[in-house]
Amino acid sequence: MNLMHILKRFFVLAAFVPALAVASDHAVLDQAPIKLNDVASIQNGARVFVNYCLNCHAASHMRYNRLMDLGLTEQQIKDNLMFTTEKIGDHMKVAMNGKEAAKWFGAQPPDLSVIARSRGADWLYTYLRTFYRDDTRTTGWNNLAFPNVGMPHALAELQGEQVLEEEKKPEGEAAHGAHEAPKKLVIAIPGSMTAAQYDATVADLVNYLVFMGEPARGKRVQIGILTLLFLAVLFVFAYALKKEYWKDVH
Repeated sequence: MNLMHILKRFFVLAAFVPALAVASDHAVLDQAPIKLNDVASIQNGARVFVNYCLNCHAASHMRYNRLMDLGLTEQQIKDNLMFTTEKIGDHMKVAMNGKEAAKWFGAQPPDLSVIARSRGADWLYTYLRTFYRDDTRTTGWNNLAFPNVGMPHALAELQGEQVLEEEKKPEGEAAHGAHEAPKKLVIAIPGSMTAAQYDATVADLVNYLVFMGEPARGKRVQIGILTLLFLAVLFVFAYALKKEYWKDVH
């Protein structure tokens, strides 16, 4: 088998890997309204994260003082976002024992430091909005984006309780119906937020998770733009200098 044939097979396989990964989620992903320049959204997402996620999930590669990049003061972070430590430079860790958590949930809750880079913002946005009641599960919960997930619905008090119902088919289609009826999520017990408010809260949380995956992204992009502008200006002078050196040759 020659090298070109091997490379061709590799690229064909690589093209199918993303499609297989998406298909394995069993859900159509909704687009997450990510706005990394919306500081208020990321600040609210950080508040939701420490209140609802940090009880079980650590973010061991994220320090509390990195939240100062969002315009928060050290005192604001200490007063509103630090519940498990007193040092502003500490990592976001949890006191929960990993082995005990594995017994309770079937698996140890993953670290969320780079979960947005691993799963993607759209997947997280869909996942956090598609929990539903399932009495066959140990936790009483299931999820469309992550079937048979071991995690309970941490944001249930905000969203309420959803149930999975079959959509009614028109009579003509029902007569032919060999295919399984499509299912949809319906709020059975309302939470403290409306659907629009909950979607906005989840969007803020995902916005923060994306920020946490790369806190320096904003500065990196800014430096990149300035670098490109500098190179563009430098090119003008370099081209003028080149013309001056080569004017007698041409």
